[in-house]
Amino acid sequence: MQISFHGAAQRVPGSQHLITGAGKPLLLDCGLYQGKRGEARRRNRDFPFDAAGVDVVVLSHAHIDHSGNLPNLVKQGFRGKIICTTATADLCGAMLLDSGHIQEEDVEYVNRQRRKYGEPPVDPIYTREDAAEALKYFEGIEYKRQYPLWPGLTLTLYDAGHMLGSAIVALDFQAGKGEPARRLVFTGDLGRPNVPLLCDPDLLDTADILLIESTYGSRTHPPMEESAEALRETIRRTSQRGGKVIIPAFAVERTQLLVYLLNKLYNQGELPEIPIYVDSPLAVNVTDIFRRHTAYFDAETQDYLRRDPDGDIFGFKQLRYIRDVEQSKRLHTLKGPCVIISASGMAEAGRIQHHLKNNIEDPRNTVLIVGWQAPNTLGRRLVEQAPVVRIFGMEYHREAEVVTLNGFSNHADQPGLLSWAQAFKKPPERTFVVHGDPEAAAELATRLRHDLGYQEVLMPSLPQTVEV
Repeated sequence: MQISFHGAAQRVPGSQHLITGAGKPLLLDCGLYQGKRGEARRRNRDFPFDAAGVDVVVLSHAHIDHSGNLPNLVKQGFRGKIICTTATADLCGAMLLDSGHIQEEDVEYVNRQRRKYGEPPVDPIYTREDAAEALKYFEGIEYKRQYPLWPGLTLTLYDAGHMLGSAIVALDFQAGKGEPARRLVFTGDLGRPNVPLLCDPDLLDTADILLIESTYGSRTHPPMEESAEALRETIRRTSQRGGKVIIPAFAVERTQLLVYLLNKLYNQGELPEIPIYVDSPLAVNVTDIFRRHTAYFDAETQDYLRRDPDGDIFGFKQLRYIRDVEQSKRLHTLKGPCVIISASGMAEAGRIQHHLKNNIEDPRNTVLIVGWQAPNTLGRRLVEQAPVVRIFGMEYHREAEVVTLNGFSNHADQPGLLSWAQAFKKPPERTFVVHGDPEAAAELATRLRHDLGYQEVLMPSLPQTVEV
């Protein structure tokens, strides 16, 4: 059996691992690669394997760096099943359509530039129509249900605790009659224990081959409770000086976590009586999906849902969801304190840029950063306290306070990854450290060897193929 690493090897984006020689070709994840425009376009458009020859995709979760290139896979001939949890299937219904819309808008901008230089137009990697077609191939299953893929290969999904519906993938192979079964485990993205909303990651006791993520393989997160307290204090402090709190937040998972925390703070009487807006159509759609899948929540959240005064952990008196463009524009003229949560999470596109443009030069306001910001993004420049930033090609002097809270990530940090990995009765025969920058992957690999006694720990590169 072979594993070919076609994404998220010594880097984070574009998770994509092809398994062959186990009956039929099977793809673990099919994520979008993010990077420099030309390289990203080439890597996302051109698969290094025959898309039509893939028999099945097993999808760990809905984040675009894991699911975002599925429409292109179908566009290029894939006709098999895309198997994931039911919540992941529902989330992809919203997220892939949104991604297709972004692809169309991106190409429209590129083609305007190309026309200026007499260059021919380019097509989007995929469209909303392509995304809608891909959704026809999804099949949702539940955690811990054994699912026969074909004779000799069984799939089981376990809760990864990273986002709604996220899964650890276990593939049990029976090579031949009388031969011992072997198990391949792919973590997808692992979550953190003891965080709001989601269950802790399931612990597995057996793996012969392990693919483990390493996004934060060299870091330790601050406690989430500290960040929740800082969220409250930031809103109260900004409100007292008459300012607005502007929060760039990913529409999926991060926005729902913030709203849940704000709900609790409000119902405990710990927030000022100011309006709070979620201004993102995708976030509104995704929040509705969260409401439909309460069975995925942890016991603490289930209990709070039963006690919530409104019976809605994603709603309370001061909260308003904004879909309409005109309603969004009216937020620019608001007087007095408020909180605005809007996408994109790195402030690179979408409605958040308008909110920043209109509020960043007022020292009463606060820009609250609640997630990792990639280099060369507007969000990163704000984290770095740049005195001047460019928005829509114009320069703005940053007078607003910038607060960065790093405790909201729901990726396992190094202690969390090691704690999860030590649950196996014995170390896997071979371990592949993926989905992390080289430094993070290397440090996690070292700790797996030295602390847990893992013997063969490898950091695959692109497009490496290994026999297992």
